[in-house]
Amino acid sequence: MTLSSDRLTRFARHIVLPEIGGAGQVALSQAHVILVGCGGIGSPVLQYLAAAGIGRLTLVDDDVVDVSNLQRQTIYTPSDIGKPKAETAAEWVRRFDLGLKVDAVVARVRGDDAGQVLSGASLVLDGCDNFATRLAVSDSCVNLGIPLTSAAVGRFQGQIGNFAGHLADQPCYRCFVGDAFDAEDCDTCAADGVLGAMVGMVGTFAAMHAIRVLLEGHAAFGDPQFGTLHLIDGLAPSMRALRITKDPACKGCGVSS
Repeated sequence: MTLSSDRLTRFARHIVLPEIGGAGQVALSQAHVILVGCGGIGSPVLQYLAAAGIGRLTLVDDDVVDVSNLQRQTIYTPSDIGKPKAETAAEWVRRFDLGLKVDAVVARVRGDDAGQVLSGASLVLDGCDNFATRLAVSDSCVNLGIPLTSAAVGRFQGQIGNFAGHLADQPCYRCFVGDAFDAEDCDTCAADGVLGAMVGMVGTFAAMHAIRVLLEGHAAFGDPQFGTLHLIDGLAPSMRALRITKDPACKGCGVSS
């Protein structure tokens, strides 16, 4: 596959980078990313994945835009209040770049239908707001053999990691959090608060991390760093990384699963 002249011009600043180049840009144009959650994390993720030329995007969210979202969910405006986030986000993509394919799924990913929603992705990026969905997404990615970029934020803390639990030597997201959070109830931004710029920092880092996975084998930037969790402290500010080990007893990706 080759890029048309207008696409070469649009992505020239990528292509001139020796760590990405033309081959890397072509790989991005052939990728299909499914974004679970079109909220605070999903907004900057979507903006930078679309700007990177990801060829196909599927946007999954069951919520509608609320006025309180506008403090951090930067793709929405007051005129979008009350509209489904997934459909509104898809319209943003269509206005931004007619060369991208985008689909909206107005639904919440649950364990019994996760495989149907996520099937066919090159990568799934999860920026949702509850552990039940996160674990359903993780388990489904393992079953489908799809790499997962997971991003979360609370107050001034962020977590981003790439997982490939379908690989024999790599952990899944469930290896990190265990089974204790298989529930809908969890801390929320409404209860605990969150700085809008902090969400933007986590979202853009997640977009960078997703691009690492998509460029694996195509460009020098393609080091997916599977199983390494990056922790961002927005108050300090600081960042540190820790290695997640594969749990042989994990019911998502372990030998007994």
